[in-house]
Amino acid sequence: MTRKGRWPLLALWLIALALSGIGASSIANSLSGGGWYVSGSDSVKAAHQLEHGFKGRGKTTVTLVIHDKQHKTDSSQFAERARDVARYVRADKALKVTDTHGWTTLDSGNRSPYAGDDHRTAIDSLALDLDDGTARRELPKVQKSLTDRFEGKGLEVSLVSPSSFWGEVNTLSQEGLAKAELITMPLIIVILLLLFRSIAAALVSLAVGVSAIVFTLGLLAPISQHYELSVFVENAATMLGLGVGVDYSLFMITRFKEQLAKGQSVEAAVAATLRTSGHTVIASGVTIVLAMCTLFLIDLNVIFSLALGATVVVAFSVLTAVLFLPVLLHILGNRINAGRIRFPSRRRRTATAAGEESSRWYRIALKVMARPVLFLAATSIALLTLAAPAAQLRTFSPDARILPGTSQVRVGYDHVQDAFGVGTTSPVQAVITAKKPLDKPAQADELTEFNDRLEKLPHVDRVDSALPALKTVSPKAPFAALDDTSMDRLPDDARDTIRHYVADDNRTVVFEVIPDTKASSDAARNLLARVQDEAAKLPTSLDVAIGGETAEGIDSNRVIEDGLPHVILVMLAAVYVVLLLTFRSLLLPLKAIAMNLLSIAATYGVLVLVFQRGMGTELLNFEQTNYLQNFVPVLLLALLFSLSTDYEVFLLDRVREEYTATGDNTASVARGLTRTAPLISGAAVLMVAVFGAFGFAGIVPIQQLGFGMAVAILLDATLVRLLLVPASMRLMGRWNWWLPGRRTPTRPRKLTSPSTSTHPERETITP
Repeated sequence: MTRKGRWPLLALWLIALALSGIGASSIANSLSGGGWYVSGSDSVKAAHQLEHGFKGRGKTTVTLVIHDKQHKTDSSQFAERARDVARYVRADKALKVTDTHGWTTLDSGNRSPYAGDDHRTAIDSLALDLDDGTARRELPKVQKSLTDRFEGKGLEVSLVSPSSFWGEVNTLSQEGLAKAELITMPLIIVILLLLFRSIAAALVSLAVGVSAIVFTLGLLAPISQHYELSVFVENAATMLGLGVGVDYSLFMITRFKEQLAKGQSVEAAVAATLRTSGHTVIASGVTIVLAMCTLFLIDLNVIFSLALGATVVVAFSVLTAVLFLPVLLHILGNRINAGRIRFPSRRRRTATAAGEESSRWYRIALKVMARPVLFLAATSIALLTLAAPAAQLRTFSPDARILPGTSQVRVGYDHVQDAFGVGTTSPVQAVITAKKPLDKPAQADELTEFNDRLEKLPHVDRVDSALPALKTVSPKAPFAALDDTSMDRLPDDARDTIRHYVADDNRTVVFEVIPDTKASSDAARNLLARVQDEAAKLPTSLDVAIGGETAEGIDSNRVIEDGLPHVILVMLAAVYVVLLLTFRSLLLPLKAIAMNLLSIAATYGVLVLVFQRGMGTELLNFEQTNYLQNFVPVLLLALLFSLSTDYEVFLLDRVREEYTATGDNTASVARGLTRTAPLISGAAVLMVAVFGAFGFAGIVPIQQLGFGMAVAILLDATLVRLLLVPASMRLMGRWNWWLPGRRTPTRPRKLTSPSTSTHPERETITP
């Protein structure tokens, strides 16, 4: 069918690719930096309550940070320049500023809370009539405009908020993606040329990977118009598509060339390739898709987005490898070797048994299987040693530290933290809503006492609220000053300051607890718990929602932790069933799962050493964050488990072919390893290059994801595939292929070795 309809199929494929490319080119504009909020949580409830009725707060609230390198905040020159900046920002139609409160709106006697201790920084709170998604798209453009306009005047002007932060992440992700692609593409081409020694084969392999990515982004583009998809989905899909797509084509093309070398016709070679490597690619793809689908059990949008992107790109990689690639192979035929590249000559080994048994891979397998207990124990100890630091693994949602120091948004965060306190950018917000107006005596006293208790908590720098302004009017009963008569008599500055913390209906008030530490620290988490404890003491007539960056991070962490056991159980069961059906063995899947878990634990340990403890961060030019991004470990678990299983499938599929033919367990392992090791090593080099390039070119979350995947693939292709697998299979012997009711092959074939002193004795397999 493929041979007869190859040209129409190729035309159809190219048309579909062109249409997908149109959608893929626009996906970046519709992706979101969000996805971290937990629906129905207190942190989300608090954020929504602050959107209406407060002075200087709106649908999107942004802090305007003005840092003057030339003048101090008490000078008339600073005042004039700051007002000029504020006017320019408020006039920007893209921002839709509806309200402002802060340094530029207050008289000189009332500005001190909004002037930094460095005497060069001032802040305003801006209310924007923009939804969060629109704000994240518009703020990076406005930030660039502000930098271009004021930087030359000695002013550093920044817009600081979650929306500006995620807008900057989106921009930097696009830049990192472009940089990674510039690094990755030449690397992939060079590696493919080294592996195939043919320009045609290398280009065909690359076309498969690129096609899978384009189809994926083309499909996700319209979805992102209607559903929130994380900005990280584009990076993850591109990274995984290049790695898996090119890998699948590598296995398919290598098998096709082997069949042609045996003298088969093009049609017969394609059929044999689909029957062997095609079957393996499908089994591998199904395993990865099933593993990634388990992440849908975690009810967090950023996890959903990444799982969707990974699932779709792997599915398209499989479809491209088994549908589109055979079309190209039919068209090219023997021309798959066109553009042959001559490298320095080396002794070529024949595909005969004698040729295989003289290869270094065969000798390695024999040495390992001659002392299986030693190699199994030594390798396991090495991996467990690497895994040990994983016991201290900490996760949190991304914060401003993932931005590079050159980012103007990061500069703004740093200025606020330096001038106003490290916790100013991440307050714990206690939003309290009363059933009756807050000026009633009973609940007013409760709120005053609540504020006093908050101020005494450890690691509290200060509590920002309306109380200081209210006490200037009514020292003994501050909230009594909220009645209409008292408010009407207040100066504009005092009234505006009160309304920044008390809604205009006099029923909702916010207390902002400023910690003396970063939002992700243990101290900040403990402080949040103490604030929640204090809030629980308030009467039931007061409804309390605790929000802020720390609360949002803990909420998302909790959702991931709650869903993780279900993910692991379902994933292990799914992978076990796929491997059981693939290899018709009850024990081999258990062995594969145990080894995968061991290599994943070792990868976690390496990530902790690098990103939490800072080992090698300067050398690698990574950012030490003291925690891992909370989606990284769970995503790595699914990705690495499936990719490790991927290599297991490719290796054991060849081992099973030999075992079915000979019935000799040791010989089948040695020859299976010999035939697949060069290919698996080449595929691993490809993946390490792809994932490593994304790790070194991306922002911190992609750094951690890419670096983690590169480390895991390296460990899997070396310690696991070359040492653990042959050692464990030698020890398991005939139990490798045990399945109740299945007849075991009884045709042992003598295992030869270039060195009789190191080769294990021949096994006789009995049912």
